Amino acid sequence: MSPRWLGSSRPSVRWRVPEGPAPLGSRPSWAWTPPADGADSSPNGSAGHAPAAEAAGIPASWERLLSLMVLSRAIEDKLNNLFLQGRIRGRLLMGRGQEAIPAGAATHTGSNDLICPAHRDLAAHLARGTTPTDVFLQYLWRDRGPSGGRDGDVHFGMWSKGVLPMISHLPDSWPIAVGLALAKQREGAGGVVVAFCGDGATSTGTWHESVNLASVWQVPLVLIVENNQYAYSTPNQLEFRVASLAERAPGYGIPGWRVDGNDVVEVHEHVGRAVAAARSGRGPTLIEAVTMRMDGHAIHDPAQYVPPELLEHWRRRDPIQLFALRLHEAGLLPPGGELELRRACDAEVERAYQEALAAPEPDPSSLLEGVFAAPPPAPRTRPLFG
Repeated sequence: MSPRWLGSSRPSVRWRVPEGPAPLGSRPSWAWTPPADGADSSPNGSAGHAPAAEAAGIPASWERLLSLMVLSRAIEDKLNNLFLQGRIRGRLLMGRGQEAIPAGAATHTGSNDLICPAHRDLAAHLARGTTPTDVFLQYLWRDRGPSGGRDGDVHFGMWSKGVLPMISHLPDSWPIAVGLALAKQREGAGGVVVAFCGDGATSTGTWHESVNLASVWQVPLVLIVENNQYAYSTPNQLEFRVASLAERAPGYGIPGWRVDGNDVVEVHEHVGRAVAAARSGRGPTLIEAVTMRMDGHAIHDPAQYVPPELLEHWRRRDPIQLFALRLHEAGLLPPGGELELRRACDAEVERAYQEALAAPEPDPSSLLEGVFAAPPPAPRTRPLFG
């Protein structure tokens, strides 16, 4: 697809990834690993083959981008199997086929920035330092999990990592994102907020009010719409009449860019420009990343309303396969590198699952903790003695 830029000058696009399948890969010893103490503050902080990567139009952080996407999918593959085996309760929403968007976006954030993820943004959590063990603690309802065992679903975040706890109804996190961006603006330290939502959210009043207020206040906010073709079972053509959701941005006086959401380099490049604009005081940017939801809304949904030929088209444009093929062609990914990476990610995921499985469940006596704010002490009306 050809990117469209509205409301601002068109950034350069240095290459187009070829279509077609490529072998999936796994994590080699040279690949990026998530930082143990939170987000990596450098979007280009991974490594090794920077001159060759730049010559091929690929970010120097390509190892990190590939590792994030493969690890995210490995975790969700494991969760899917566990659900089908009856080992996790509740429901499961997955981002298979959309990994390029959260991976390409979140790698531009640092320790002073915040992320407001949506349902299918596991790679953004991982980019900020959430570990696979944290994810399995959450889905297994364990006491040490992000929600303390109160939730076994996607509704989690980690403030210590700069990740807002996920709010299910989209885009109900966007008004909060606007407020957080306003706080960052007043701090004056250059912090940026990156918020995600789906295409269906753009038809809600909350979405329009949030974009309008963000524009009026010129807060440091990057607004990413993951257009995966369906709002639950409602296709784009029944959601809106504009040719592109990015076309709505000029109506609010902000730049709007439409990018290929299955091209991690294109996402990474343009989110980087939007983050830089926000950090320099030029206000918000709206990015529509076009992709496809390769599964139903959640695991209970067989998505029989999606035409098989549409899924097949997007299956050939798998973001991991496209990126791995490009890396091979650039001579950056060694022979067998994909398989090594995938095997290593699978092993890491299994270790994380076993660690979470052995963790204790919440103590029932703690059920009401965190439900109500602790009341302030009653004012003293008489002396302690006498």
